[in-house]
Amino acid sequence: MPHESNDLARHPIPGPMRDSIQAALDRMALENVVGRIRERDHTVWAPDPTEIANRLAWLDSPTAMVSRLSEIDDVVDAVRDDGYTHALLMGMGGSSLAPEVFRKVFDVADDFLDLAVLDSTDPAAVRFWRERLDPARTLFIPATKSGGTVETVSFLKYFYNLTADTVGEARVGEHFVAITDPASGLAELAGELGFRHTFLNDPDIGGRYSALSMPGLVPARLIGVDLRRLLEAAQAAVEECASGASDGLVIGAAMAVGAQAGRDKLTLVLSPGIAPLGPWIEQLVAESTGKEGKGILPVEGEAVAVPEVYGDDRLFAYLRLAGEDVFDGAVAELAAAGHPVLYMEVKDTYELGAEMFRWEMATIVAGHCMGINPFDQPNVEAAKVLGRTMTETYLRDGVLPTDEPAVTDGELRVYGDVAPDASLPEALRSFFASFAAASADPDQRGYLSLHMYARATEETDCALAKMRTALRQRLRLATTVGYGPRFLHSTGQLHKGDAGRGLFLQFTCDDVVDAAIPDTAGDHSSHMTFGVLKAVQAMGDEQALRNAGRRILRVHLGPDVVGGLEKVLAALTLEDNTVS
Repeated sequence: MPHESNDLARHPIPGPMRDSIQAALDRMALENVVGRIRERDHTVWAPDPTEIANRLAWLDSPTAMVSRLSEIDDVVDAVRDDGYTHALLMGMGGSSLAPEVFRKVFDVADDFLDLAVLDSTDPAAVRFWRERLDPARTLFIPATKSGGTVETVSFLKYFYNLTADTVGEARVGEHFVAITDPASGLAELAGELGFRHTFLNDPDIGGRYSALSMPGLVPARLIGVDLRRLLEAAQAAVEECASGASDGLVIGAAMAVGAQAGRDKLTLVLSPGIAPLGPWIEQLVAESTGKEGKGILPVEGEAVAVPEVYGDDRLFAYLRLAGEDVFDGAVAELAAAGHPVLYMEVKDTYELGAEMFRWEMATIVAGHCMGINPFDQPNVEAAKVLGRTMTETYLRDGVLPTDEPAVTDGELRVYGDVAPDASLPEALRSFFASFAAASADPDQRGYLSLHMYARATEETDCALAKMRTALRQRLRLATTVGYGPRFLHSTGQLHKGDAGRGLFLQFTCDDVVDAAIPDTAGDHSSHMTFGVLKAVQAMGDEQALRNAGRRILRVHLGPDVVGGLEKVLAALTLEDNTVS
C-alpha cells in the first residue's frame, strides 16, 4: 500500500466520516496549512508563539542530521575499538522510547553494542541491569532534553559510582556519553565528570519529536542501524508531505475528525515486526493532544478482538509490515462491521524513518484541526510538583506519608472511595459500577487505564494483559496499561488534561530489594533510594489525578506482584462481581 496519495478510498472509513475527513483536508489545502508549517508559522496552532516557535526544528531533522552523522560515527567507532560490548540508555519519555523501538525492531548488528534501555525507578529494574552488565565493557548514556530529569540524573549518579568502583575514578568518564540540549545541567555535569562525549541536540526540538535527531540516532547507530538509509526514508516522507499527498495529513485529519465525532480511542494494530513502534506513537499522540479538555487516547497493545467487543468510540490504525498478514483477517472483519480503519503498509524496517515523520506530521495536523497546541504539556508538572513536595517531606522527616487502607485482604490493601469493611470483590464492583453506568451514554464513553509501579517482566505483562481483556469484556471500554513512572512522561498529560472520562486502577508493591541514589556522582553518601523515589512518584500521580477530578483506586499488591494481580483478577471474575 504505497504512500503516494491522500485518496481516502483505500481506507475503509464509513461515508459520512470520510466526507468530513476530506473536507478537513480540502480546508487545510485552501489555507495552505502544510506550507505554513514548513515556514514555521506558529499561527497554525495559536496566536502566541510560546512553546511553538521553538519546537519545530524536527521538521528539518531528516536533512539536518546528515551533517552530524560523522560525529556519531566517530564516537561509536571509538567505543567499538575500545572493546565495549554493551550500552545502557538511561532516559524517560522522548529520550527513551525511540531507542527502544530501534533496539527491538533492528536487534543488534554483528560487532556493535547490545543496547538496553532503563526508564524505571523501580529498584528491581535498576538492580537488574547492575547485575547483568559489566561496567568495564558498558557505555552508559544519560539522555534528557532539559538536563535535569530526576530519573535520568538518578540513574547517572548510580551507575557512575558503580563504574568508578570497577574501573577507577581516572577512567570512569570514558564510559559515559550524554545526549542533551546545549547549556543544560547535564551538559555541564558531563564536562565536570569528564564524559567521553556530549551530543548536543538542537534545542528547538521537543522530546517526543526527537526520534530522528540525536536522542534516537545515537542509540540506533550503537546497535548498527544504517542512519543514512533511515534518514533517506524520512526525507522521502518530508517530500511527500510537501507535495500535499501524504498519509501523515490523512491520519492527522482522521484522528481529529474521529475525536470530534466521539471516536477518540485511536486503537493501534501493528504487525509483529513493527509492534515496538506502538508505545512511541502512544506517547506522541497522547502527550500532544491530551489537553484543554480534549484528547485522543492511543490504545496500544490491546488484544485484537471481534467487532462486537468494540463500541462506536474507536478509530483503528493498522500498520502492517510487508509480508506480515497475521491481523489481516481480523482487521477486515472490523472494517466490514463498519468500524473506521486507517491502513498503512511499511515496506521494510528502514521505512520506520518515514513512518516516524508521518506520525509526527499527523499529530501536529490533528492538533491544528482540534484547535490545540501539540507541543506543550501543561498538566505534566502537576504530579512532579506533588512528588517533589513529598520528597522534601521525606528528606525532612525520614518517613513517607501513609493512609489507612479501605480494604485489607491478606497482603493486598485497597485505597480509595469504597465502603468500609467491603470485601475485595465488593470494593472492585462498587468502583466500576458507577463508571459503567456513566459510560453507557455514548457521549460519555470513557476508558480504563491500569498503572503498574513495578518492574516490567514477561510474567507481569501477561497478568496485566489478562486483566485488561477481562475488564474490556465486562465494561466494553478501551483499556490501556502503563508502567510507572515511565507513563508519566507519555500518557500522563492526557490522563489529567483530557475530558476526564478515564478510570484509573493503580498498582503498587513492596520492594523486595532497594538501591540507594547517591547524593552526587562520585560520592557514596545517600539520603534517598529508588524505592522511595518510585513511591513518591506513584503518590504524586495518584493525588494529581484526584485533584483533576479523576476516579482512581489504588491496590497495593504486597511483595508478590504477579500473585497479587492474579488475586485481583480472580476477584473481578467472581460470579457475583458484575461490573457491567
